[in-house]
Formats: sequence, C-alpha cells, structure tokens
Amino acid sequence: MNKNEFIRKYADKLGVTIKEAENCFTAFVESLTDCLKGGDYVHISGFATFEINEKKEREGVNPKTKEKIVIASCKSPNVKFSKAYKELFN
Repeated sequence: MNKNEFIRKYADKLGVTIKEAENCFTAFVESLTDCLKGGDYVHISGFATFEINEKKEREGVNPKTKEKIVIASCKSPNVKFSKAYKELFN
C-alpha cells in the first residue's frame, strides 16, 4: 500500500474527502517531524513512541573495494510500537 492508497482508506474511514484526509495526514507528519527536530520524543499511548537516536561515528567497509572507511555520526529517527499495538497482530 502506498501513501495515496492509505490516504484514500483513511478518508473512507473518517467519512471525509481525500483532500481533507491528506491535509490531516500531512499535518500529523509535519507536527511529528517538528517535535523530533526540536529534540522531543513523542509518545502516543497504545500506539508508539517516536524519538531521535544519535549514532556515533564508526568504522565501516566499502563492499566493492573492501577499503575501510569512517562513517560519520548522525541522528536517526526511531519508532517503537507499544505492546498493546503489537498484540493486535498476534
């Protein structure tokens, strides 16, 4: 399922137009991104926790040349789903 298919299903579930559903979805993603960029973590009870993890600089290997390289440190978004949400699938 791609983003457009998801938004169509979301619109049907809410009983709104596709454009309204797309606006709601975009606002959610933008708000979540703004919070994470600001250094906050976002906990949505019964669903998931979103946070930024800092990856330290590390050594890696270029698979083509087998040459050792240094991979720079970076920040990476991380999501952990709640136990209650995971149980819906088992």
